[in-house]
Amino acid sequence: MTVPMIRFAEGEARLDWIGLAQALEAGHRLARAQVGDTFLRRDPDTALSRAAWIDGMGIAVKTATIFPGNPASDKPAVNGGVMLFSDFDGTPEAIIDFHLVTKWKTAGDSLLGALQLARRDSRNILIVGAGTVGHSLREAYGAAFPDARFSVWNRSRAGAARLAGAYPGAAVAEDLEAAVRAADIIACATMSTEPIIRGEWLQPGQHLDLIGAYREDMREADDLALQRARIFVDSRDTTIGHIGELKAPIRAGVIAKTDVLADFYDLASGGFTRASDDEITLFKNGGGAHLDLMTSRYILDCWNGG
Repeated sequence: MTVPMIRFAEGEARLDWIGLAQALEAGHRLARAQVGDTFLRRDPDTALSRAAWIDGMGIAVKTATIFPGNPASDKPAVNGGVMLFSDFDGTPEAIIDFHLVTKWKTAGDSLLGALQLARRDSRNILIVGAGTVGHSLREAYGAAFPDARFSVWNRSRAGAARLAGAYPGAAVAEDLEAAVRAADIIACATMSTEPIIRGEWLQPGQHLDLIGAYREDMREADDLALQRARIFVDSRDTTIGHIGELKAPIRAGVIAKTDVLADFYDLASGGFTRASDDEITLFKNGGGAHLDLMTSRYILDCWNGG
């Protein structure tokens, strides 16, 4: 049996952001995923494997190697791959480029959240952070909100200018507070360990999408932002007890676990939705391994012409 190896450019040419969001929603109507992570370290290098199994979909193992010294030799610091296995008999079905899965999983996760929580008439979208994820968010949100105006804020103005310049009509936001106040959707993808989005800046009807924080010591929004918003996550299992964005304020008593109103497994029941046009919604993108599996299955389906 020949197992296809799906490389980045060849795979991406067949994908569609709205199609992925629909596939992620459908995946959450199946049985809840089993997930597990493994870390191996040899200072300063790391190998991280994330596995997920969804009954009715299959198994995915995503392995990343992080070698910080590689750029000095003109090699990428992060490498990896994703193996997709059959749910029926456990046989390999595909090897998929790590960066392809990660790009589409991360932005697709936020896109599904916004399709449920952002106002459909949203026209001003602010991207905070001009890295790789910021570019992906511009593509994903642009597919769902084709008439929107985009602006970009970044700690380095040069970085914001590069991202804005890659997409006609995008503008550089000079002042973060003013840009947040004017936006309908704020998508934040930074590596910040201290909150940069202030609750006092938020306006009725906005949607705040938080992507960057993935460790216990990382946060992008302050306590007041969490208190003013209705809070949603992609998965309670991979966010509440693991990421500082929620873990720290829950531990401090600023919010309670019950303030996290729903995750994607509540889509089928209608619990994951905006309740009114004037409420502030907040979505925490945790990006668990189950989303890697759902994305990998979507990529293989598209590869096979599905």
